[in-house]
Amino acid sequence: MRVKSHWFRSEAPKSAEQQASAAAFIVWRTAHHMLQQMRKAGFQIDPGVAYFEFQREAMAFLIAVIDRIAYARMDPDTRGAFIQALVHHGARTLQDNAAELIGPRADGASHGDAFIDLVNELNGHYAEFGADPGARGDSFAPDFGFVRYFASRLADTLPQPDQRWALDQVMASEAPAAVQTMQGALDNLLSPRPRSARRTSLSGD
Repeated sequence: MRVKSHWFRSEAPKSAEQQASAAAFIVWRTAHHMLQQMRKAGFQIDPGVAYFEFQREAMAFLIAVIDRIAYARMDPDTRGAFIQALVHHGARTLQDNAAELIGPRADGASHGDAFIDLVNELNGHYAEFGADPGARGDSFAPDFGFVRYFASRLADTLPQPDQRWALDQVMASEAPAAVQTMQGALDNLLSPRPRSARRTSLSGD
């Protein structure tokens, strides 16, 4: 998947809020692309509640990956502000889309608040996993346990006949591709190097 992740007028410093806004857009698109790829592979993900359950889990995983990348690139205060803004941007996008397409949640919580609760819950779970030995510097390659845990949670959002095969599909294909997209996007969004404004770019303003 290709995403536009270069800043327009990149010589101007970007705040953590601006970076988070752009990153949240990429997280949403990458999670949606993962869902589309799974449907193309024949997995049953019906429009409606199942669609947004998948989207929530994928977004929470991608935010956990971004948090690890940010850990190596930002000081603690900047990273905290960036991740908090990223989660809230993602929650607003999920809230707007889910409220319009499937209405209120059965438990009475807003879709956005439920997503924030999920990210907070899973943050501690994903923190127990590490990176593959080959990862160096400010890159992040989640280890087997990290990806396996995500794949198992994502598989649980699918009908029973699909769950076993979904685990293999996510671990072998969808998760690695999504992590690669996140790594490339963060390389561009967080890079201090100036870039020519001639290229089409993504603005987080």
